[in-house]
Amino acid sequence: MTIMDTMLPEYEQEMAVTRKTLECVPDALWDYKPHPKSMTMGALASHIAESHGWVMGTMQSDEWVMDMATYKPFVAANREELLKAFDANVAEAKGAMKGATDAHLGVMWSMKNPDGSIMFAMPRGSVLRCFVLNHTIHHR
Repeated sequence: MTIMDTMLPEYEQEMAVTRKTLECVPDALWDYKPHPKSMTMGALASHIAESHGWVMGTMQSDEWVMDMATYKPFVAANREELLKAFDANVAEAKGAMKGATDAHLGVMWSMKNPDGSIMFAMPRGSVLRCFVLNHTIHHR
């Protein structure tokens, strides 16, 4: 049994639960903030949907330069757009993850600042679990 043989079913199960959560985000409260410093409910839900689009880049490259000066986060206009983006990103993520070898998941992956300094580095499989899966669970 490979690492992905155990990781993919876990991912699928967590994405089913996450989708159910996103289905509960009401359009009427899209701009709700529990605190002035908080993200809006719509922005946070969009962040969850967008983060699964990061899987393809994680699987296809060994690093990602995160430039906050140019990064434009995805913000869905409503629940319908949110779920469409989430479903597309999860389908793409699952496609990128299927068939990944243990060797590929063991390759070191880095998130870097624009100046080349490393924010964090860990094996690709750990990035999937921590940066994508655990991150989703945290926000859910």
